Amino acid sequence: MSRRGQCWDNAPTERLFGTLKSEWVPAKGYSEIEEARSDMTNFFMRYNRIRLHSYNDYLSPIAKELQAA
Repeated sequence: MSRRGQCWDNAPTERLFGTLKSEWVPAKGYSEIEEARSDMTNFFMRYNRIRLHSYNDYLSPIAKELQAA
């Protein structure tokens, strides 16, 4: 949750969910909750381990975290 008057705190979360909705979730949604759960798990695994992020010098979040350590 963002602090009062700090709208930029929510920007990374808004970006994540915008990507999820525009690139991953089917236009007609899911027919079953288990299908949605499985697909969301696949999305987050891909997003954190494979997808390159320009903010992270075109590394995945996991790779950038390992580089920082």
